[in-house]
Amino acid sequence: MQIIGLGVDLADIDRVARLLARYPRFARRCFTEHEQAYAERFAHPARRYAARFAGKEAVMKSLGTGYRRIRWRDIEITGGGKPTVLLTGTAAARAEQLEVTRVEVTITHTDRQALVFAIALNE
Repeated sequence: MQIIGLGVDLADIDRVARLLARYPRFARRCFTEHEQAYAERFAHPARRYAARFAGKEAVMKSLGTGYRRIRWRDIEITGGGKPTVLLTGTAAARAEQLEVTRVEVTITHTDRQALVFAIALNE
């Protein structure tokens, strides 16, 4: 197993909540339908959205690029139990270019912040 890249990101939950309230398209633009459905099941969906947002940023960093080269919805982070990263489109193409076979993430959050580490691997 070889580590191809490592990424980390921290998201402010209140900031994400303000974005969701002010720009209703934000959720549709950045998150897959599955991610939206997962977040909306909870009393405080901004926590889940912030964790997914930080996760997407961390995955992009682990792939050695930023949001200008990978579409937000091309990275999906599943919820419930151990998070799983699904790559499609531009994210999958970048992973293939780097010979990344899987990306692992770990997520934690407090009432104020969500923190995600991502590691891109070649097995």
